[in-house]
Amino acid sequence: MRVLAIPEVIEYLDNLVDILFEKNYFSYAEDAIDYVDELRYEIKTKLHTKLHISAPKHFDRYGKNMKYAGFPKNRHTTWYVFFTTYWENGEEIYLIRYIANNHVIAQYL
Repeated sequence: MRVLAIPEVIEYLDNLVDILFEKNYFSYAEDAIDYVDELRYEIKTKLHTKLHISAPKHFDRYGKNMKYAGFPKNRHTTWYVFFTTYWENGEEIYLIRYIANNHVIAQYL
């Protein structure tokens, strides 16, 4: 099992540290870095174990026949990872096409 992401998702996660720090979700940049690093690690190591739900049609703009899984980070925030899967050389590949949290997309789920 391997987890990959399209460039837009990688860029979003790279920028997320700055967003979280600038909007005062974290007082220290190091804490924002740790938060995003932990989110990346969880996605990479646990995506295949999470419940996979068919993505609503609203998300078809990011890819067809996607699934999504939730990654709760605290009482108020859950990150949703939207992905497709395919097989390559006997290995299942999870391709992440979109990521957002409940504050942004809850109305579409």
